[in-house]
Amino acid sequence: MGCGASKWRDPGVHQRSLSSVGDVVVFLPGLRVPRNIDFSRTLGDHLDKSVVERLTALRERVVVMATQESATALKPRRRVATRHGGSSTANLLQALEEYLPALIGLAKEGSELRNKVQFVWANQEDMAEETSMADPWYEVLSVLHLMAMVCFVQANTLLLPRSYADGHGPRVSEESRQATVDLFLKAAGYLDCAIHHVLIHIPPERRRELPVDLAEDNLKALSLQGLSQGVDMQLGLAIDNPKATLAVKRRLACEMTKCWKQVKDSIPELPLSDGWGKKHALFVKWKYVEAKAAAYYFHGFILDEGETEKAQEMAIASLQASEEFLNESKRASEAFHTAPPASRSPAPFGTTKYLLDMISKDVQSKVQSYQDLYTQQGASNIGVSKIIATPPPLPDFPLALSPEDYELPQLDPLWKGANQR
Repeated sequence: MGCGASKWRDPGVHQRSLSSVGDVVVFLPGLRVPRNIDFSRTLGDHLDKSVVERLTALRERVVVMATQESATALKPRRRVATRHGGSSTANLLQALEEYLPALIGLAKEGSELRNKVQFVWANQEDMAEETSMADPWYEVLSVLHLMAMVCFVQANTLLLPRSYADGHGPRVSEESRQATVDLFLKAAGYLDCAIHHVLIHIPPERRRELPVDLAEDNLKALSLQGLSQGVDMQLGLAIDNPKATLAVKRRLACEMTKCWKQVKDSIPELPLSDGWGKKHALFVKWKYVEAKAAAYYFHGFILDEGETEKAQEMAIASLQASEEFLNESKRASEAFHTAPPASRSPAPFGTTKYLLDMISKDVQSKVQSYQDLYTQQGASNIGVSKIIATPPPLPDFPLALSPEDYELPQLDPLWKGANQR
């Protein structure tokens, strides 16, 4: 295969063709899985046996665990949720973290060995089933991407309703929602590191050969998705907190809208004929319009505090826009969940539940109250057509959340005494 990348698609292979993937709150396009490789064949004549055996053992553990997790992570059934998102995913994340220091040693210290090993990974969103590249930095990039997706799996598990012994029925606890914020920021941190500290080591000509799963725009979109869903959890917690002010809720909703807009602008041209590519694009559309529904809703109520007729008209326009976006988000949600591989939407909670419960009745109530007010003032010529107008612009707030700082680990000590032949 030489030094470059190779992509392969077997028309007879359908390992990515899932009919359904169960309950989805957090989108992830499956898990990219590493394929078995033989370090002893490619590195046996160049490195000490102990180094080769260490690399082999660490990677083989990742291959086995990632393959098992990929087969169960998106099964059409509710997985048993634990406080930390499931032991199998935690073990996989640990295996990946332990593999990285040894792998980075091959990338940094073994520069003359850089083209010796063809690293092969199965794709999810790319048209090619697999991508093989003779570059350990491609392997590092793939590992960081998988670590981020494992965090998304953990977050999705935590956000599925659980039964508790208090007799109140299944729900998503406040503790689980708070824990997912940390997971989303951790995932964003892995991806941010991949973008700024790993891609730079891959030559531009090879970078163009990366699968769409690892394209810079896609990594950026997934990192921003982590931030967006983190803000979503914060907004849901603020909604449930009686001490949170309307201004705080509006700010969070506007931050979420801004962040999903950046996701929408960053996401690359995905192969829409493939299930995961189309489903990814539909998820972003759904969450973006839902965020706009929240932002215009809370913005409308703050504008409603104004005493002028103009302020009241803008408030109504904003609230009516929120209802339109809510209805659009319902259609977008249905389109996402019915797109193959089909998924289920668990019982709504947090921001989504609040919007579904409140927007329609609040908009109807506000429109009616203003119509009554205009009638009392003798302004019978001012009807609904006067109130309905282009919604005012949303305020622009800087995003408060940022990816968790993550740095590539130090070299595995095994490299300190390693001899290259």
